Amino acid sequence: MEDPPFRFTLPPMRGSARVSPERGSLAAQVTGVSLWRVPREITSDIAVLERLVAPVGKDILDVGCGKGVLVRELCARGARARGLEISEDQLAAARDQNPDDPDRYLVGRAEQLPAPDASLDLVVFMRALHHIAIDQMTAALSEARRVLRADGTVYVAEPLPEGSFFELTCLVEDERGVRRAAQAALDDAHQAGLRRRTTLEYAVQGRYRDVAAFRAHLLSVDPDRARIFAERSSEVAAAFARLGSPGAAPGERRFTQPMRVDVLQPDGPGA
Repeated sequence: MEDPPFRFTLPPMRGSARVSPERGSLAAQVTGVSLWRVPREITSDIAVLERLVAPVGKDILDVGCGKGVLVRELCARGARARGLEISEDQLAAARDQNPDDPDRYLVGRAEQLPAPDASLDLVVFMRALHHIAIDQMTAALSEARRVLRADGTVYVAEPLPEGSFFELTCLVEDERGVRRAAQAALDDAHQAGLRRRTTLEYAVQGRYRDVAAFRAHLLSVDPDRARIFAERSSEVAAAFARLGSPGAAPGERRFTQPMRVDVLQPDGPGA
């Protein structure tokens, strides 16, 4: 069965563009102007990452790795992946999953990566760039550029400010401003010594068995959300029922989140 088509949104540039003609393929080589829009596929983050950057055999750092889910998926696919979080507390759940591999997870900050120059093939920001302070976003991209090998890649996947999941989470924290800032930093990636190779939009779905499970997810990202969640619990519960589509289990709801990926490569001398 053929893969459903994706939406490619390539940034305005001078020249021409070449996109792989195979239906469903995400391979693209961009040298100029192109805009190709087809319906977004509902898929998974790891499926899109695999198609765009082929992680097998690569040295990878997942910035803002959270519970380490992506790190484990990448390692299972033959990558040498490590995860980064800002504190041991934020890494506790990830370390619990890999107690025999303490070096798999690192404590550090995106704007000061604990990695030598030119030591990595791929740096991933999976829903992470908009959690970095706005005035440090370009610095974080510059750090990613510093640790890349000459043929390396920076992979940035950011949630778009639309969809049922976004509408639900806005009741707890409105991230429109930081998400716009993240896109602006990507638009200005040349300031970090990077250039866009591909930009792609797709969608993912999240399933929650009840409001408590949704709350646990939000608080795992930012525990400070607990207060406002408590203040708006009735409103959140009503929106949970209204915005979600029925899941497989009784009471379970599904929510859609559109995503945008930017694949960036080193620009300038030595690239």
